[in-house]
Amino acid sequence: MTANVEQVLAGLDKQNSAALGKLIGRGNVAQAEEGPDGTMRATIRINLDEIAWDPAVLVLPHGGKVEIDVVNDDLNTHCAVLPSNGDSQFIWLTCNSKGKAVLELDGPGYYWYGSATGNDEGRGLTGVIMVLGDVPAEARLDRPTQPRP
Repeated sequence: MTANVEQVLAGLDKQNSAALGKLIGRGNVAQAEEGPDGTMRATIRINLDEIAWDPAVLVLPHGGKVEIDVVNDDLNTHCAVLPSNGDSQFIWLTCNSKGKAVLELDGPGYYWYGSATGNDEGRGLTGVIMVLGDVPAEARLDRPTQPRP
């Protein structure tokens, strides 16, 4: 990991002044591994009886293609709803099953993923894919510089 990524990840796995720590509230933070072909890869799990994604925050070092293995180790059925350019992807996950999603996330920012199947204790499973990087100059809003964590 580069120093920049380490700085961004520091503190996101606990309640703090960073937005993700407040919004997600629990769960691990992990970074996708980049392969020699430029494709990033990661695994997201639903652990037994935890009603949460592991990791709750998946960090991509840049935009691009990411392959995600989604594993349901729970005794309940879930439906993973994942963001991708153009359209969301859905993976139906029966008890103790696994699926694969190939996503394209071009721009930096926060992308929500989740599962609301069965209501999961009233809130569903919620997670974030955080794509690092800067917005191109031509796409920036005309506003004052914003603070960075």
